[in-house]
Amino acid sequence: MNANELRDKTVEELNKQILELNQELFNLKFQLHTGHLENTARIGQVRKEIARVNTVIQQKNS
Repeated sequence: MNANELRDKTVEELNKQILELNQELFNLKFQLHTGHLENTARIGQVRKEIARVNTVIQQKNS
């Protein structure tokens, strides 16, 4: 999801998305440590998505 799509959402929707992304990141890290993760690049993608959403939240709050 790009930043333009995120700017159309409300802060509540963005906070919900942060929670979902954090849960996905936790699951990916868990799979990595147990040896079941096939796409290791997904961890970096999720981290960047979290940062992108946090940036949009801060822009909306200022």
